[in-house]
Amino acid sequence: MNSPLEAEATGCRRHTVRSGMPLAAVASIRSRPLLELPQDIADFEQDLLSEFVLARAAAGIADETISDDVKALMQLRGWCGRPLWELVPTDLNRFFGEEQRRLATLMKVRKAQTLATYFEFLEVRHQADIHAAIGVLGAVPGR
Repeated sequence: MNSPLEAEATGCRRHTVRSGMPLAAVASIRSRPLLELPQDIADFEQDLLSEFVLARAAAGIADETISDDVKALMQLRGWCGRPLWELVPTDLNRFFGEEQRRLATLMKVRKAQTLATYFEFLEVRHQADIHAAIGVLGAVPGR
């Protein structure tokens, strides 16, 4: 697919991620039922987090950093009480403004970077899967 017209003709939308590498968003040919049971949603959420961990490890990120990333994500998940793909910018404002207000600024920045990386991962790799699984198009808070 070399041109936007080819992308349009095949039904693919082209996206460019921060690295500048173009990606095509394509629909999965697998049929996946909507997840309705809380346990099914929790399992799907765990699968996404596990894939995030594997992707970070494959990128050469240190185990300690990945562990800190998971702790930050789980802390936010525990605080909000719902899947992270459902968050909106005001949720993150409240999290950092209330829950995390006593943390040092650099710690807040590190957590914010972790969350941004995770949300970008979800958007780039799993937006179509999330939409197929739960029926809503997940968005990156703050974009």
